[in-house]
Amino acid sequence: MVLALLAGLLLGTFFFGGLWWTVQKITDRGGSAYLFLISFIVRTGIVLGGLYLIMTAGWQFLISAMVGFLVARTILAYRFKPGAET
Repeated sequence: MVLALLAGLLLGTFFFGGLWWTVQKITDRGGSAYLFLISFIVRTGIVLGGLYLIMTAGWQFLISAMVGFLVARTILAYRFKPGAET
């Protein structure tokens, strides 16, 4: 269960860190819908693949991973909020 939680933290960090990176690149370049779309597809595919692998161990592990994913989201939202040093 702890490993599933850590995997969820890793997946959440990848997903939301990648989202933050994508938004930074789009604002630097003047906006590109293609970059956003490709980033979304890659991030979502990797996260869904990871959650699928975790789910094969049982639904309890999936719940643990989802908790880790949401904790990563909360931490990164706090870290990258407007006015925070990046």
